[in-house]
Amino acid sequence: MTPETALLVAGGLHLGFQAVVTVVVYPALATTRAADWDAVHAAHSRRISLVVGPLYLAIAAACLWVLVAGPHSAAALVSVAGHAVAAGVTATVAAPSHGRLGRAGSDGPDRAEIVRLLRADRARLLATAVALAAALLV
Repeated sequence: MTPETALLVAGGLHLGFQAVVTVVVYPALATTRAADWDAVHAAHSRRISLVVGPLYLAIAAACLWVLVAGPHSAAALVSVAGHAVAAGVTATVAAPSHGRLGRAGSDGPDRAEIVRLLRADRARLLATAVALAAALLV
């Protein structure tokens, strides 16, 4: 496997995962009844971490491989940047939002926090789509 192929595979996996989260997982989470929120969110957090951790490691490894291997085409750099934006949005918006949502209590989640999470998620979807599109051009 070449670094470019690894970037393409990582991009496909990342976009596929992100699309499922955006289209299926988060809408279901956002419509959870307040009385069920704590249990549903806790279960979501446990389960999703089993996928997110290994996936983000694979993406980081592919991006690092491309950067170390060089030479750096514009498309490769755009792809790496797309993955970095998605990871940055996760670290700065989505993960802290999940932390706050995990402390919602019996009143259920704050609707503004749900909206913040959904917006961040759409930004990640766009960033991963850009990453895959660019990887196809490498």
